[in-house]
Amino acid sequence: MRGLEVRQGDLRVAVSRDGAEPVAAADAATGAPGPAPAREAVAPRAAPRAEAKAVTAPLTGIFYRSPSPQAPAFVQVGAVVGVGDVIGLIEAMKLFNEVRSTVSGRVKRVAAESGQLVRAHQPLVEFE
Repeated sequence: MRGLEVRQGDLRVAVSRDGAEPVAAADAATGAPGPAPAREAVAPRAAPRAEAKAVTAPLTGIFYRSPSPQAPAFVQVGAVVGVGDVIGLIEAMKLFNEVRSTVSGRVKRVAAESGQLVRAHQPLVEFE
């Protein structure tokens, strides 16, 4: 069995990764095996909902759309972006961190403005 088994007194807990059937636990008083615990019915998982493709902030900090105030923004609405392209910078603890795209597509909306505080996992750029 690939898993973990913990015994404390007459209580036994076993966790397995291989999906093996539960083993009958021994009765502490008689040493005879007891009934195997019944398996609970598991509800089927809901189908994943279609989510809009977006790049989210990897950490909390100040978001910048361009490398300097005079430079053009990394991405604009309508621009085509590939995986790994820089879409902005986040300043956190006096360090500037590049935010790279994890998806590819045409930019539908830039959700964060330059100089705005963004929280981790907040959408920055949405794609069509």
